[in-house]
Amino acid sequence: MPDRNPALPPAAHDHAACVAEALDRAERLCAARGERLTALRRQVLELVWSRHAPQGAYDLLEELGRERGRVAPPTVYRALDFLQAQGLIHRIESLNAFIGCPVPEARHSGQFFICRSCRTAAELDAGTIDKAIDREAQRLGFAIEQRTVELLGLCQGCREAAR
Repeated sequence: MPDRNPALPPAAHDHAACVAEALDRAERLCAARGERLTALRRQVLELVWSRHAPQGAYDLLEELGRERGRVAPPTVYRALDFLQAQGLIHRIESLNAFIGCPVPEARHSGQFFICRSCRTAAELDAGTIDKAIDREAQRLGFAIEQRTVELLGLCQGCREAAR
């Protein structure tokens, strides 16, 4: 049986430690960059990391509302914009949803494997893919303004469950 992609954690992984590490890393990165990870931004980041599946802004808004009371949509969108600008989360365009970035220290576009069954998403940051795209763009004289690489299929767990 092939190894699991580390970006698709096994069901038995310590998710609390995973979330805690992401939040600690975010605190350190924001401090080093002179940015403020406010309590609300931290809470939104924690909610994004609460699952390994992309989450929509309104799902996050609903969760925040349960914990904080009424929260206006622009508040969540501002927090998401900040987190995305800091490289702490990525937007999954095809799902209009957000997922935590496991390597926020280095700015990158990332590519995503998205399971159409369980909606788990795994980030792949393969520089060779970006370089190939850049070479073709240059050859065609094309100026890339936004880069989105999302691959839809079935994760190993869902394929095994279907057997």
